[in-house]
Amino acid sequence: MEDQNTKLNVTSLEEEELIVKDEELHKLLVPDVRDLPLEPSSAVESNFVSYFASDFMKPGHDQFVYRHANGLCVIGLAPAHVAFKDEGGVTAVDFNVGKSNRSEIKVTGKRKKNAQHLESNSALCKVCTKEATYIVRCCVKGSLLEVNDRLIKQPELINSKAGREGYIAIIMPKPADWLKIKESLIGLEEYKKLRNLN
Repeated sequence: MEDQNTKLNVTSLEEEELIVKDEELHKLLVPDVRDLPLEPSSAVESNFVSYFASDFMKPGHDQFVYRHANGLCVIGLAPAHVAFKDEGGVTAVDFNVGKSNRSEIKVTGKRKKNAQHLESNSALCKVCTKEATYIVRCCVKGSLLEVNDRLIKQPELINSKAGREGYIAIIMPKPADWLKIKESLIGLEEYKKLRNLN
């Protein structure tokens, strides 16, 4: 009789431990609604690390560099870029800079054949407003894989969605080059403080 009571006590303890473990697992898998953010994070926030080049080569020429875990860098105009301060914002984008038209480059294959190798100060495009023209630079030394040629027909994307559909280009830096340029860039929070952004 005593053995049976001991067995019952042991099995009830094991059942309680299982219930506690199930509750802990449930808390891990199903978050409490009160702990969730009011707005879900965007794809950029969850998949990229945001860096900024403030006053890149000229005062007010702020650009962003969103770096993906695979090493690709998305380049575009930062929120405090001087072009956004002009009336009407960006009205045209021209990828014809110097010797080549960046929009005509077609990169193919796994080894990225035909990719142009650019320096951090190389021009990507010219962004035009009603009042002035601004040169957008690479910010990162690497291979130019793609430019956003949608901007040729829809330059307003830069004004409304600069960090997403309004990006300028995608560049693949070498790891060693990235480590060098990363030191000159600042993070999102530091950039917000620098430019008094909310």
